[in-house]
Amino acid sequence: MTLINTPKEVLALAGRSAADKLRNPVSKTLILAFLAGAYIAIGGLFSLIAGFGFPGAAEAPGFQRLLSGAVFPLGLILVVFTGAELFTGNNAVLVPGALGRQYGWSRVLRNWGLVYIGNFAGALFFTWFLVVVPGVLSSELWQKAAYGIAQAKVSMPWMTVFLRGVGANWLVCLAVWLGLSANDVPGRMMGLFFPIMCFVAIGYEHCIANMFFIPLGMMLGAPVTCGEFFIDNLIPSTLGNIVGGGLFVGGLYWHLNRK
Repeated sequence: MTLINTPKEVLALAGRSAADKLRNPVSKTLILAFLAGAYIAIGGLFSLIAGFGFPGAAEAPGFQRLLSGAVFPLGLILVVFTGAELFTGNNAVLVPGALGRQYGWSRVLRNWGLVYIGNFAGALFFTWFLVVVPGVLSSELWQKAAYGIAQAKVSMPWMTVFLRGVGANWLVCLAVWLGLSANDVPGRMMGLFFPIMCFVAIGYEHCIANMFFIPLGMMLGAPVTCGEFFIDNLIPSTLGNIVGGGLFVGGLYWHLNRK
């Protein structure tokens, strides 16, 4: 077995993964999506604790983002190695088969819708029952950071959030592609690690991660409304994520390697 797969082999692996995803019954898809939402929330909590758990974090934004980025990849590593269903990863994985007319776009949209709902449920469950209720964020530094993150994410212009969403899922889906290119555990983990660290350090917008960060701030008292959450962040970041993963990874790599 070779240590690395070629781009054409990665495309074929993505196609087999997509076929498996579309064969899953609704109940299994929702459970796997629930787990993925919780796993991304775990990575988000880890990044919040590591990046904001020291005085002066705001005065050293580069170092703070580097620390947050260094631990956030745990979320995607858990998703990939356990076979969970992540909306943003599926934005790329399901597109090549639809472009190649192996299945219809209606099946893609159905999967995306189910997985999105499951991801949201998993993120909210973890945030409330395993962060807020047990008082995990006991330090004032962490609570202040949670408020600030939630407020900052709903205060950006709509187009800014959209474009940051494009960048986020371009990198997330590149991480998925790099993970598929490796045939050993260390190689796959390294492939998943650096693109995710990069998107967090840059400050891009990932809709599933925001299903953790913004509700967390709201649950802890941040003055953010549900309307601001959905309209000012979740909708534009979701649309941007679809473009970043579906077009720039799934679409372009299908076009380049389909023959």
